[in-house]
Amino acid sequence: MNLTQASAVVTGGASGLGHATAKALTEAGAQVVVVDLPDAAGSTARADAVSELGENAHFHPGDVTDPQTSADAVAAAVRLAPLRAAISCAGIATPGKLLSRKGPLRAEQFMKVLAINTGGTVSLMTAAAAAMQDNDPADGDRGVLINTASVAAFDGQIGQIAYVASKGAVASLTLPAARELARHAIRVVTIAPGLFETPMMAGLPDAARESLRAKTLHPPRLGRPEDYATTVIQIIANPMLNGETIRLDGAVRLDPQ
Repeated sequence: MNLTQASAVVTGGASGLGHATAKALTEAGAQVVVVDLPDAAGSTARADAVSELGENAHFHPGDVTDPQTSADAVAAAVRLAPLRAAISCAGIATPGKLLSRKGPLRAEQFMKVLAINTGGTVSLMTAAAAAMQDNDPADGDRGVLINTASVAAFDGQIGQIAYVASKGAVASLTLPAARELARHAIRVVTIAPGLFETPMMAGLPDAARESLRAKTLHPPRLGRPEDYATTVIQIIANPMLNGETIRLDGAVRLDPQ
């Protein structure tokens, strides 16, 4: 698929996996609409991060829990070029046990994680698929939806109840979505990253980071956002990748805690 005549939408694109993905897509020639939360008053960090990607990157501030954010981002992308790829990277990993020292897991905490990680993903899929169905096929595809799960969907650790539920849902919906959208020549693929260098990981103490790094068998390091971005480009290029959740994890398997 020739991305020089295409547009893409990337949520969570101002940092981490999403930022690396937006960079890879712009370098491949695509017009990329980057969705992320608005900068706080007096701050331009997210807008600056997107502007660094060059003139093919377009910052679209918004909250993925609002379906209108995805709808507007898709509309903005379509105005630039036919939408060929939609990548959901926005997410949070708020920890929480069913029963902790602070008491039972709060319902609002649980639902917020699902609203961002699962709801935001489905909103982008819905809006993007509606636009892609009208594309002329390119190398047999009208478009590709790429979602982000996590190895935690399969090896969830203690204290990850909400995160695991949200990422497990993303992995589970991949095949039925691919089956449904096959008649429109739209593929659906999910990436399940292992232990990656992301802003969430950066907030951990050095000792904790080193402990996690040591769990990855080969290569013996944390994953890099560029590794994720490379996988996105490979998925777009390979028409036989469809309906699958790909573990991108260096053979790591998470311990219970």
